[in-house]
Amino acid sequence: MPSTCSIRALWILNNQDAVVFSRRFPVVEKRWRAACRNNDGPGTVKYAASPNFPSDLELSAAFVERKSREGSLRGFGIRVTRSAEGSDSWVDDPITRHVIGIYIDKEVEGETYLLWPLIMHIKGQFCILVLPLVEPRHLDAYEKLCKRSDCGNAVGVDGSLSSLLLDLPSITGAFMVTHAIGDIVSGDVVEPEVIVNSSPSVGGLLDSLTGSIGISGISSRPKPGPAPVGSSNTSGTALGGVAADAPRSGSRLLDKDALRTFISSSMPFGTPLDLSYTNIFAIKVNGFSSTDLPPTDIKQPAWKPYLYKGKQRILFTILETVNAAMYDRDEIPDSISVSGQINCRAELEGVPDVSFPLNELAVGRIESLSFHPSAQVPEHGVDKHSVMFSPPLGNFVLMRYQATCGLGPPVKGFYQLSMVSEDEGAFLFRLRLMEGYKSPLSMEFCTVTMPFPRRRIISRSVEWKIIVSGRSLVGRSLEATFSGTVKFAPWQTQRLPSSKSFFAGITEEDSDIDAESNSNMMNVEEFLMEKMSKDLPPVDLEEPFCWEAYNYAKVSFRITGASLSGMSVDPKAVSIYPAVKAPVELSNQVTSGDYILWNTLGRCPSAAAI
Repeated sequence: MPSTCSIRALWILNNQDAVVFSRRFPVVEKRWRAACRNNDGPGTVKYAASPNFPSDLELSAAFVERKSREGSLRGFGIRVTRSAEGSDSWVDDPITRHVIGIYIDKEVEGETYLLWPLIMHIKGQFCILVLPLVEPRHLDAYEKLCKRSDCGNAVGVDGSLSSLLLDLPSITGAFMVTHAIGDIVSGDVVEPEVIVNSSPSVGGLLDSLTGSIGISGISSRPKPGPAPVGSSNTSGTALGGVAADAPRSGSRLLDKDALRTFISSSMPFGTPLDLSYTNIFAIKVNGFSSTDLPPTDIKQPAWKPYLYKGKQRILFTILETVNAAMYDRDEIPDSISVSGQINCRAELEGVPDVSFPLNELAVGRIESLSFHPSAQVPEHGVDKHSVMFSPPLGNFVLMRYQATCGLGPPVKGFYQLSMVSEDEGAFLFRLRLMEGYKSPLSMEFCTVTMPFPRRRIISRSVEWKIIVSGRSLVGRSLEATFSGTVKFAPWQTQRLPSSKSFFAGITEEDSDIDAESNSNMMNVEEFLMEKMSKDLPPVDLEEPFCWEAYNYAKVSFRITGASLSGMSVDPKAVSIYPAVKAPVELSNQVTSGDYILWNTLGRCPSAAAI
């Protein structure tokens, strides 16, 4: 965390735009007032004499007023016809959808002043606003941007918002604070997954058609995998979701005590020191004792403020995701790639160093890789790579990488779909699973989904031929062929409006601010997508499923036993200094990402190789 980042205040609002939690940091606010008194700018000096920070009610009212003025919760991000001078969208920079300013109306002083930069992050049903400390001249510069007559300055040009933000490292720190708080209030404090049991779980391989065609009785039911090793306060909600423009409604209550403890411990007096919830939670539960101090000749790293006590062991988990585009065409080559990471949990006493060789890098399948800040890669060479790290507390991602699939595609074959009539299609799958794969690689489950986003299915007839032995596919290949028909409801003819009526409709709806405010207004992207989906024209018989799109099937699977890139960690080669007896466990898991089978009888997108 940069030492230059300090937080003046933060607020958390619910989906009713009411402040449910707030925290001011008087020490940082005192620094702001002192800077304002020493500033020559006309805009901030009058606020320096203001005795009070905005109350929660004042901030809530100002936030609602901004939402109404900007057209949505996040705002337009670019200057449009509705933009008013002084607004964020008037600045004409998309970053104003995340770094916002609101005008506080102080009735006592009879004046209005700008509160900027407010870092906004939406997570779950809450909206988090964090106000970092900047210099008064930066606020003056932004006020000038809000009133300039021109718009659309290029990135990096003097006087643009982007060039101004490059001079403010506190913005980056404030973003980290908002995301950490967002994870806590939504319950998304899940650590990277580390699987304890390295042996493959017993699952069933069911080749099935799921999703849109709605076949019952043949859906895949894999056995739940081993529970990940995480902190005591982990949640079932996964990370990485895309936050919508408006907080979704819900009944989750805000744990204010946990939030107060985290804020007090992670950013005392408004200066962020450690935003790792794992570290803060461990310190809160276990505290410190005289035996927690490391030896005097060893420097305790910032990422491990609390020393582990207990049974010692090291857990490694290699997680890989396979993305593929399978065409089954002579003129278009198939594409397959692997993205992976090595997760680690080192339950070791003291502050030891852990090292192990990475010989697999020499085979040339690893295209790019990055390491955790605690790691060092001291040895390089054609056939010599090693990594050494001082492990932090809890689960962490030791390494990320991109690679090629050295074993070939785990699922290959073709998918064909053709229309028998306007409302009936016939399909055929022929797949070969785990061809060339050997033990200990095991496929636990495999499902196939056929999406039909623009048609409603009313009946189906499926035939399949499956050859399977046992409850999982281990060390052998399997060919699966199945065919069927699918019948759709009659297509409802739609008329594509003229461009004049289309843009007139946007103007008419765009001006209805009150209606949008009552419905927790959409952002620009959602609005345009809704307009496009409403005005889709009828498609030809050859492409009855998607508008200006393509037909495909998606494959989902999970493989255990080893990685597909060749990346591995030899538990016997892991060394610990100072030496200690600690067992090393390794587990592997490969899952499918966007694994697409394009319809060989239809159109398909492809990229030309350079």
